[in-house]
Amino acid sequence: MNNLILTTSIDVPNREVGDVISIVSSEAAIGMNVFKDIANNWRDFVGGRSETSQNALKDTRAACLEGLKKEAVKLRADAVIAVSFAYNQLNTSGPGGILFVAASGTAVTLKAPV
Repeated sequence: MNNLILTTSIDVPNREVGDVISIVSSEAAIGMNVFKDIANNWRDFVGGRSETSQNALKDTRAACLEGLKKEAVKLRADAVIAVSFAYNQLNTSGPGGILFVAASGTAVTLKAPV
């Protein structure tokens, strides 16, 4: 799984796509508790970057990438190309929203390098 290539590009440098296998996707969500929301609201009030939210997004994005790798390995793919992310917040009506990240891409095989 460590050798699997993930890229936002439609190709892999110095490699040729052999076969397109399938679209793969992964989703991850992380709850933002009330204390994190209070910290974020304070940060919004005084300005600046919210390290709490940035770290939560980073962790959630990493979980999505791991999920993409797992799905691609199941399909015996060599790479996932054209990876894209979508971000959203669920449950925004009350305290403690949920950050949601979805990632998708195309699982492919690669021809042997020449």
